Amino acid sequence: MHEAQRDPQLVAQVEAQRPLTYAAGADPALDRPAHVRAASSLVRLGRHMVAIQDDAHFLALIDPATWAVAALTLPAGPDGQRQFDDLRGTRALKLDLEASVVVPGPDGDLLLALGSGSTPERERILMVEQVTSGEPAIRLVAASALYAQLRAPAFAGSELNLEGAVLLGTTLRLFQRGNGAPRGALQPIDATCDLHWPALAAYLANPSVVPPPELTAITRYDLGRLAGARLTFTDATLAPGGILYCATAEDSPDVTRDGPVVGSALGLLPFAGHPRYAPLTGPDGQVLPIKVEGALLDATDPTRIYLVADADDPLTPSELLVTRLLGPWFPAAATHPPPGTAGSGILPMVNGG
Repeated sequence: MHEAQRDPQLVAQVEAQRPLTYAAGADPALDRPAHVRAASSLVRLGRHMVAIQDDAHFLALIDPATWAVAALTLPAGPDGQRQFDDLRGTRALKLDLEASVVVPGPDGDLLLALGSGSTPERERILMVEQVTSGEPAIRLVAASALYAQLRAPAFAGSELNLEGAVLLGTTLRLFQRGNGAPRGALQPIDATCDLHWPALAAYLANPSVVPPPELTAITRYDLGRLAGARLTFTDATLAPGGILYCATAEDSPDVTRDGPVVGSALGLLPFAGHPRYAPLTGPDGQVLPIKVEGALLDATDPTRIYLVADADDPLTPSELLVTRLLGPWFPAAATHPPPGTAGSGILPMVNGG
């Protein structure tokens, strides 16, 4: 068990909060709302940031130069619906895409968005190539054999809830959020595991024939607490000298239902050393009662990080939080993971989580 320590030298301070609304507005014909709902992960593709949503079948393409938000429409669900929530009584039908990562594909960058696995409906993986081309190639792969392995108690604890993914060379590291309900002797846990990306790519290309790769390097974490509430993983992204993660202290009854949010934190899992974290605060230093679900380090300024926050309300836009990292967050002169951890040419600030 790796225990994260709150480090008083570290500060994660929100400088700006931007509601994410589509420049084109709502489109009833596509069942598209006017705003981004339940943003759950953030990655970089070209000059855009791309946010996935756990209850709406759209990708949100954010232009950091103008903050304009465009929508990429994903395949519809039952009855042509692309929004799923308690108001419609369709929450159980959502894909619950919670983790995203950019990986190399045969025709360039490939966006993977993974379902949480919290129910059988959520055992699917979205694969999108040429996201910003205007003619994206979209696949939705049922990956029940992979999720059966991910449900191993050593990784999933009492309830599986994938929330983050990071590519380290040829290794895909997945992040399990331990906000579930106890099940018998099993307790909710926060953990990571590794999958061999080439083997996973072969499985996703032909899941009915090729077996999924085995889980390796399973590691459990205690991420600390805010106001007495456990912090649990909600996303991760590469950074100099390690992996930056976000975590939220939320009193969830189980992995399928939301609960009161105390606040969130950012932390570093260094490639060498012990995990450290700091609560997410406003300019006044007070902890913000915000549920952060996605993180992406700025491509040129490692002291700035972009976060997406989920309001847990389908009628309220998700927000993009421009956040400043103050203090000694990263090891001096750190730019790459140590040998054997990541392949050459993978820059920590390029592939988001």
